[in-house]
Amino acid sequence: MKVLVVGNGGREHALAWKLLQSKQIEQVVCVPGNGGTASMERCQNLPLAVDNFEGMSQYALEHGITLVVVGPEVPLAKGITDYLQSQGLMVFGPTRAGAQIEASKAWAKALMQEAGIPTAKAAVFTEATAAKSYVKAQGAPIVVKADGLAAGKGVIVAETIDQAEMAIDTIFQGQFGSAGNFVVIEEYLVGQEVSVLALTDGLTIRPLLPAQDHKRIGEGDTGENTGGMGAYAPAPIATPELMARIQTEVLEKAIASLKAKGIDYRGVLYAGLMIAPDGDFQVLEFNCRFGDPETQVVLPLLATPLEELILACVQQRLGKLPPIAWHQGASATVVAASGGYPGEYEKDKVITGIQQAEAAGATVFHAGTKLNQQQQVVTDGGRVLNVTGSGENFEQAIAQAYAGIKAIQFEGIYYRRDIGHRVLTNG
Repeated sequence: MKVLVVGNGGREHALAWKLLQSKQIEQVVCVPGNGGTASMERCQNLPLAVDNFEGMSQYALEHGITLVVVGPEVPLAKGITDYLQSQGLMVFGPTRAGAQIEASKAWAKALMQEAGIPTAKAAVFTEATAAKSYVKAQGAPIVVKADGLAAGKGVIVAETIDQAEMAIDTIFQGQFGSAGNFVVIEEYLVGQEVSVLALTDGLTIRPLLPAQDHKRIGEGDTGENTGGMGAYAPAPIATPELMARIQTEVLEKAIASLKAKGIDYRGVLYAGLMIAPDGDFQVLEFNCRFGDPETQVVLPLLATPLEELILACVQQRLGKLPPIAWHQGASATVVAASGGYPGEYEKDKVITGIQQAEAAGATVFHAGTKLNQQQQVVTDGGRVLNVTGSGENFEQAIAQAYAGIKAIQFEGIYYRRDIGHRVLTNG
């Protein structure tokens, strides 16, 4: 079968890489793809924008594409699934109605409250004065969120009232585009974040291995929020007992609530949770797609063929499959970013050392890369590469990832040197 993967990041490279491990997959086409997907056997890039639904549909129908797998949230929020399904194509990813669970934090918060899903106290505002009054009444620290899609950067953890007010002004002044039409203000929760990516056919929902992302740019989890600077799986803090509770108290309630709203949700439901020091949890957010960089550590551990799971979701027969099978051990990824990220950064820097990193045992997933006219791999984004290691334990996986990233060079390269610090220090 032929599969079209929509997106150009590390997540999409990982999806294509995993799909191509199956003998059932003849070819993967990535739209638009990156320098890594352009270099894989049986994989090609198609230079279309992720919101060129008509172009993708025409290509898929003309070239015998069996399945479309949508990576990023933006085309899902714009209705790619609705459009491609109307053209007779099978699509893995929720409809526009389902994608609201990520596209609007206010909508998702209301759904959680209606469904009785544990989540932080919050309020939604459409103008700055009322939002600032609320902040003053609640006190700091407090969390200020742009309502819509902001590439993982629309969340500001304000340590003081002044910081919260600045964040409110920044959002309403349009830094995050239309995501700033509403502001969601939440209570500040203490604990560790865990990402639970689950597959669903709208009736049954099955979690993948829990992962832990490192969202802050600086070591010691300091500095600005990013799209993610590294991750590891399986996250030990999400014990089997906790995962059983998350299944019944979060995942199943969410799917039931979506179904009650008439939404046929087939794809990934990603719950971002805060695990408190006492072991209890609350949902911070839902996303409507695979996490990035969590996908890059979960998929290397997946033993069940990915296309079997995806097809079961699309064809609404996930409940008939045997339990998802996993390889033993651990996986970790370190993000190599452009200098200046998550702010301004330069592109077109030549990257060297990828082959040496892979010779050291790492798997290198390209995120913000492309091939230049000389067929060199060059930087083309803020997060450039995800260097992933696997092993029998976290020590081996993390060591392999760092051995790989040390071989890679490009002008301005930056990466955190403490990915996985919690599992290495048992703290």
